[in-house]
Parts: sequence; C-alpha cells; structure tokens
Amino acid sequence: APPHPASRRALSSPRQRTVAGSSLACRGRREGRPFAARCIFLPLPLSAAGMAASAVLCAGNVAVITGGASGIGKATAKACTTRGMHVFIADLDQAELDATCEELRGTLPSGSNASGSITGVQTNVRNPSELERLRNMVVEAHGKCHFLMNNAGTGDGGGALAPLNKWQKVMEVNTWGPIYGCMAFLPMMKASGERCLVVNTGSKQGITMPPGNLAYNTSKAALKAYTEGLQHELREEGGKISSALLVPGWVNTSIFLKSKRDEALANEEEFDPESVFFHEGKPARGAWMPAQVVDFMISEIDSGKFYVICPDNDVDRETDNLRMTWTMQDITEDRPPLSRWHPDYKDAFTAFLDVNKSLGK
Repeated sequence: APPHPASRRALSSPRQRTVAGSSLACRGRREGRPFAARCIFLPLPLSAAGMAASAVLCAGNVAVITGGASGIGKATAKACTTRGMHVFIADLDQAELDATCEELRGTLPSGSNASGSITGVQTNVRNPSELERLRNMVVEAHGKCHFLMNNAGTGDGGGALAPLNKWQKVMEVNTWGPIYGCMAFLPMMKASGERCLVVNTGSKQGITMPPGNLAYNTSKAALKAYTEGLQHELREEGGKISSALLVPGWVNTSIFLKSKRDEALANEEEFDPESVFFHEGKPARGAWMPAQVVDFMISEIDSGKFYVICPDNDVDRETDNLRMTWTMQDITEDRPPLSRWHPDYKDAFTAFLDVNKSLGK
C-alpha cells in the first residue's frame, strides 16, 4: 500500500528526516569527530489519523472551553463563534469572563439563517461538582457537546519541597481539571453518537522538563500521560470521538501575569502588570499570539495529528523535536536526568543539535 499522505510529509521534511542518536553524538565529541545517525519513519496507517477539527467546529455544534476568558482559550472561543457554534466559556475570573463574552458576541454570524450563541459560566475547575454543573447547563440548553477544550491552567508551583498548597493548586488545576472535565462531558459525548473532539492543553515543560518549576512540569507531564491513554481508549472503542494534546510554544498569554498577581494579592502587596516580562497586553516578539496557536491547532488536527507541537518565533519545530529526543534518550542512554542542563553533558547536547541541524539542511 502507498504511504499515507501524512507520512510522505514527514519523510520529505528535513526537520523530521534526521534525528541523531545522542550517544553517537557524544561519542563523536569524545573522539573529536561529529557523528549522527538517520532515523527511518514507517508509513502512518490510515487508522492512526485522528478526528478532523473542521468536522466538529461547525455551525450549530456545541463547544465548551475552560479557561476561555483569555489567551488560547479566548482565541479558541472566537474561532468557534465565527463558525456559528454555541459556545460555553468557563473561567474563574468573572470580570474577564463578562468582558470576553460581550466582545465575542460581536463575532457571531448575522443573518436570518445564522446560528451560534455565547454563554459565560464562572467555573473553578478544581471542583468536580462545578464541571458537572457546567455539563448540566449545556445539556439543558442544547442536549449535547461536540467540542471540549480543557484549557484552564495555572503557572503556579515551585520545586520539590514547595509549599503543599502550591503543589495542590497546580495539580488540581492543570491535571485534575481536565480529568474532571472529561469525566463530566465524555459520557454524554459518547451517548450522542456524533463526531466529537476533546483537546487538552499541555506544555512542552511536561515533555522536556526544564528545571525551575517542578510542580508545573509534573502537572503537565501527568496530563500528557492521561491524554495519550484517553486517545488510545477512544480509538480502541471505535467510536466517533477523538482527542488531541495541544502543546503550545512561547505564547503571549496572561498565565504568568495572573500567577504573579495572585501571589501579590496573597502577600497583600501591590501588583504592577508592567513588572511582568510579557502578557497579552504586552506581547513579546519571540512569542506567538494566541490566534496563531489556534489556527495551527486546527490545521494540525485536520491533518490527523494527535500531538499538536507548536513552534514560536524563537524556536522552530526541528529544535523542539531534537530537544524532546534528547530528553527521552536520557533513559535509553543511561544519562543523568535532565542531562541537557548537566554540566558534564551541556557540550554534548549542543553538538547533538548542531550535527542534526546540519544534516537537515
């Protein structure tokens, strides 16, 4: 059988065509010569393709988006409203939620045959009963849900011995929130018998594990594992539901700003938004805007992708792939964990990047 079109794209792409074995790159460095190995990609089976986002994000269908009042969630809500969907935006910040709903109502299609609506629901995803309440509102209004995006997140956290309340908050929002969302909505999505899509918002930090915020990394790593297992179960069931893991790059959102604001409020300190390096109202050049992430997400899911690994203006996909490969090979090559930041392996990692990028040119 001829290769699946997606596999042809992978084989023809320089960034996916070559991945050097890190142990070989290290050996080449020790012997004074660069070395890299090519990786062969097998054809992608047709059954491996996921649900096309465009088949779900269409007029009259129902979308539920947590963390939808700002950032990627808000951009996704806008993409849904412009398509004439009935959109439920869930967020903890009532003022921001009201403002977003008011703004997005102006993006709904007009005309006698136009469909679509916007409903804002204040929701704390740390509480499963609030996700159940949200589901009941959706059922009462429309009877079904076609698109669930578990996007609510927090950048709080800390190191291995950070205060317990910080660990609990980041795990409850970033990991349990999406799990609660799936538990509340997936049964009704399955019962509908219609095409449905679940997207969970992960993070590159849940894959490459950079030092600095272990609690956050742990929460996103756990969500990655959950979403991978969820997609396997959905595929094995053979229904009309699919899931995807959205992994943004650097994005101009307010997640960091909100974490700093909440920290200041907890300490009864004044907070100046200008003290934060970047956010939606103060975009950084190297970061994508939320709408770019959403456009990329829809395109990737339409092409059958489960892992939606977003580049940004500073880091391309080739570099992301190599960073992830190096991280996974910490295990297979018996290196220390997080060796990319280990003084004995920093030069080897740099050589690994250089050798593989040169092969891709």
